[in-house]
Formats: sequence, C-alpha cells, structure tokens
Amino acid sequence: MRREQEDKSSESGSTIIGPSLSIKGEITGEGDLMVQGQVEGTIDFKNGNVSIGRTGCIKADIKGKSITIEGEVEGNLLGEKKIVLRPSGRVRGDMRAPAINLEEGAKFKGNIAMEAWDEKQPTLKEAPLARDRNVSSKT
Repeated sequence: MRREQEDKSSESGSTIIGPSLSIKGEITGEGDLMVQGQVEGTIDFKNGNVSIGRTGCIKADIKGKSITIEGEVEGNLLGEKKIVLRPSGRVRGDMRAPAINLEEGAKFKGNIAMEAWDEKQPTLKEAPLARDRNVSSKT
C-alpha cells in the first residue's frame, strides 16, 4: 500500500515533508507540497498547492496557487487563488489572495489583503497599509 501512495505522489508531482524532517533554506517546486514537519526559510510553489498539516511548524514566507493551513505558520502568505486557515491553524503574518477563508477556531494575527497578486506587485512587507497611506478627506 505504501508503495502505491509513493507512486501516486510521484505521478501527481506532490512532495511531502514528513513530521520527522526539519529543513532550513529555500524550498521551490512546480507540483504540490504537503508539510508535516518543520521549515525555516521560504517556500515557493507558486504553480502548485501548499498544505501545512497539523504537525507542521513553519517560519517562512509561503507562495502557492492555493494555501491551506492546519498547523502553525509565522510568515507571510501569498496565494494566487485562495488561502484557507482551518480550525487547527495558526498564522502570525500577512495574507494576500483573491479569496481568504478563516474557519471558526482558526487563530490569526496580521493583515489581510483580498486581491490578486503577481510578481510585479510589492510583497506584503513592501506594500503600504491603508492606514499608512496619506489619504485626504473633504471636511
């Protein structure tokens, strides 16, 4: 059975970082990524889906087509299509995607920008927040 799962994972282009693994550095790829272990650095799977499982503990900025969080993330999330924060998920950082779903019980501290992004746009750290912009109002 395990061999079948490995074969399916390879065929679909999925990568799994198991709970016993700890990685420091930049992780990039084209397929999908499931993280059950620890990652510190950056995760760039902008053409694939990124899932952080319940045992996942991440200190990294994450780019992905669709991002699903069930574990812990400290870093910014950039989703091309959507970001989903499950009830067991915890995020400390900013999130930007056209659709963001915070399920009941999820914990989040940061800023949300519900808009599309591309490589030409500034990152969340570079983009000014609405409260920081000089906005004039007529009185």
